[in-house]
Amino acid sequence: MKTSFPSAALAPVAALAVLLGLWEGVTRAFAVPVWLLPPPSAVAIVGAHEATALLSAALTTGRSALLGFGLSATVGVLAAIILSSSRLLERAFYPYTLFLQTVPVIAIAPLLVLWFGPGGRAVAASSFIVSLFPVIANTLSGMRSVEPALRDLFRLYGARRLATLWKLELPAALPHLFTGLRVASGLAVIGAIGGEFVAGFSEDAAGLGILVLSAYRQLRTDLLFAAVLAASVVGLALFGAVSLTGSRLLRRWHPSASGS
Repeated sequence: MKTSFPSAALAPVAALAVLLGLWEGVTRAFAVPVWLLPPPSAVAIVGAHEATALLSAALTTGRSALLGFGLSATVGVLAAIILSSSRLLERAFYPYTLFLQTVPVIAIAPLLVLWFGPGGRAVAASSFIVSLFPVIANTLSGMRSVEPALRDLFRLYGARRLATLWKLELPAALPHLFTGLRVASGLAVIGAIGGEFVAGFSEDAAGLGILVLSAYRQLRTDLLFAAVLAASVVGLALFGAVSLTGSRLLRRWHPSASGS
């Protein structure tokens, strides 16, 4: 049975209202200092007061995250196609892609500044590095999971490698690919914020990472919460766009998108 959108949204909205109410009540009942844990009302007030700065920072971070995500999607799919063409290539190079998943972006951010200069390019590179592995891993998994009977059928009809790739392997890998893209969309924002901590210094366009650092140094915890909330909104927007695109492409033929 399909659930209408208002009914589906009722439970999480009610849970959020309860959590915010408890948060507000606890901070006021125990007189928790604002610099330690601000109540939601204080976060809302500072968010409204600093809306212009938050929006500008969110757009700056969003641009870098979107660029890094776009690069990771393109390079990740191409890398998966190359690795899937040969078991030898996969065994030789796939283990090194795990480095992308384990590398601490804060540790290599100074290198990115040296290579790309401070600002958006270094931040986008950080976002790209953090979000690349899920695209490679999931796309490759999808291409390797094609049913052997279908491969045999294509081989029986003399299909060339390019035709098999375009008409069988890539369509079969789409559900896995969009799973990887959903994971990568969140990681892209995390990578952008992490990159901004080191590489995002710019007088003209400061991102949310810079805003978080500035609020922390000034003990403006309410603004820090507002900046973190803005970063979450950026991540949710990118995740939602990827999910909507995936459901549109898959809903007519794949059960994973049924009911979307």
